[in-house]
Amino acid sequence: MAVAPRLAAIAERFLGSALPVRLRAWDGSESGPPDGPVIVVRHRRALRRVLFRPGELGLARAWVAGEIDVEGDLYAALDRMLEPLQAERATPARQALAAGRELIQLSGPQLPVPPPVPPEEVRRRGGPLHSLRRDRQAISHHYDVGNEFYEMILGPSMVYSCALWGEGGEGGEGGESGEAAEGGRRAEGLDEAQIAKIDLICRKLGLAEGERLLDVGCGWGSLALHAARHYGVRAVGITLSAEQAAYARERVAKERLEDRVEIRVQDYRETGDGPFDAISSVGMAEHVGAARYREYADQLFGLLRPGGRLLNHQIARRPNPPGKSYRPDPFIDAYVFPDGELAPVGRTVSLLERAGFEVRDVESLREHYALTLRQWVRNLESRWADAVRLTSPGRARVWRLYMAASALSFEHGRIGVNQILAVRPRPGGGSGLPLRPRAWTETAGTAGSAGPDRTA
Repeated sequence: MAVAPRLAAIAERFLGSALPVRLRAWDGSESGPPDGPVIVVRHRRALRRVLFRPGELGLARAWVAGEIDVEGDLYAALDRMLEPLQAERATPARQALAAGRELIQLSGPQLPVPPPVPPEEVRRRGGPLHSLRRDRQAISHHYDVGNEFYEMILGPSMVYSCALWGEGGEGGEGGESGEAAEGGRRAEGLDEAQIAKIDLICRKLGLAEGERLLDVGCGWGSLALHAARHYGVRAVGITLSAEQAAYARERVAKERLEDRVEIRVQDYRETGDGPFDAISSVGMAEHVGAARYREYADQLFGLLRPGGRLLNHQIARRPNPPGKSYRPDPFIDAYVFPDGELAPVGRTVSLLERAGFEVRDVESLREHYALTLRQWVRNLESRWADAVRLTSPGRARVWRLYMAASALSFEHGRIGVNQILAVRPRPGGGSGLPLRPRAWTETAGTAGSAGPDRTA
């Protein structure tokens, strides 16, 4: 009997519904709906991976190893498959055993049991969760894969968080972008949209000439450089990635801003040379972990002077359903962000407040991240051969899957991203912030133009 119909029957028993995509097996047989994307099972070994790691991780290992692929629209395939895969259902033991025996028969008894794990997967994690050593290992796994690789995906802005798009976004009908919401600026493309986001952060923080800015998780230095160049601040950027730090220092030297920008390989827990007037933390707090988040909030609070401002830009998940506990996505944890943890935005706000911050504004940029991720995927796909050359076929496949799946998660509201503006109150309760909320939307790109009201 042909392989694909047998695989489809097994999948439908586990999914509890008809197969939402077409399936093609290594013998050329096909099964499933005739329209839409096709899941191609290129090698028998993929079945063994699913057998020994049922669910997302087994499929992810087969994807990274190139044993399964998608023909057609990757987004459509993921959209149809992710929800049934993530749904929790109990498969009767007798049915599971029968399916397992059939998978063994189809995969062939001569294959090793279990198959070797793709080398791109995190295998060992030393030290307690979110210890200094283990966090450095996790950050190195994700970020120390080559600056040229990231340049290819991110573009010249070298910003690895969501951009700020206009109403039309990037790549819409006709490729037109609308007026940006902030200060009438237009986001013509990815780089322009990233600069618009960086400038929004500077204006929310009310940066002014001569102030000290700490950029926690500074990446390749883009925010620190922009703040020094356009707002006249003295910036300190910290990262745990040696490759990021080397790249950022080269940029600082090239722009002759050594007297304004310092880049350190340093953990936020090891930073003790406050006070700072402002702190930005963009796309970093997801690495902190639930058990350490209050410590993170306390540390940043202590590094600010009274009246100092914090801009915390962080991905958030939906709250747990009643009776359910949070579990990190197994693919993301094994291949992308080891030990990363997402929290609901309400919990983040609460912990910042417990540390002493006054939260002044929360802005969701969820749709902006989906647009950004789709642009990163386009960049990757357009230079696929270069991506493989710079890393490995498996690493390139990891990034393509994670970015495409994340774009859909933002679009469907499974996850979001929020900018939280908070202040360390002055004695007596003064904030030093403008009386009108969101005053930063009125002026764009002028050094100190939306600075805090020093009389408040």
